[in-house]
Amino acid sequence: MKLLKADSPQDMSRKAANIISAQIILHPHSVLGLATGSSPIGTYDQLVEWYQKGDLDFSEVTTVNLDEYCGLDGSHEQSYRYFMNQHLFNRVNINMEQTHVPNGKAEDVAAECRRYDSLIASLGGIDLQLLGLGHNGHIGFNEPSGAFEKTTHCVALGESTIQANARFFDSIDEVPRKAITMGIKSIMQAKKILLIVNGEDKRDILHQSLFGPVTPNVPASILQLHPDLTVVACNAL
Repeated sequence: MKLLKADSPQDMSRKAANIISAQIILHPHSVLGLATGSSPIGTYDQLVEWYQKGDLDFSEVTTVNLDEYCGLDGSHEQSYRYFMNQHLFNRVNINMEQTHVPNGKAEDVAAECRRYDSLIASLGGIDLQLLGLGHNGHIGFNEPSGAFEKTTHCVALGESTIQANARFFDSIDEVPRKAITMGIKSIMQAKKILLIVNGEDKRDILHQSLFGPVTPNVPASILQLHPDLTVVACNAL
């Protein structure tokens, strides 16, 4: 485990973007696992800035996102496909056919979960997985539970997750109650994992995740077992 302390949210974003950009430059055909939420936005902005300067080329990169809300079409402003298009994909030279997000409108959710796992396997797995950390210790939408969910699955979102995401919707009633999320197994099989955490309000859960017992009650605690984990944290270490 490598711990990097950031002096500010901007410094956190830049440090994380440095790691991702190095991956792309050294391995142009990389498969990147990407995350949404407020934490990665600055990182994506930094990557876009370097692309615009001619320092990065996304043309051979493939991406797989962690999750998507059930019931939201990719054109919905709060869907994670829309988020990725707005914050990264539409701003760089990536091939849109090489960007993958679970289909939140799939009629057969179980079949969509199997398809997504098969897709990741067909790509040879994930080279670098970017993660954020939920207030309850979730990674992706793997919520606290009695067991680590291994494969892509549909999950009922915890109340703290719904509350945290309500700020993106007009009202809390509009927040979807279910999501499709990549499983712990797919996340842990990534060759490298980059966890970014911002804010004193996440200090306690980050400490539990990195130094507490490995337990599905704190899903991120499984990251302690990964052989190549880098944590970039601002005001949380």
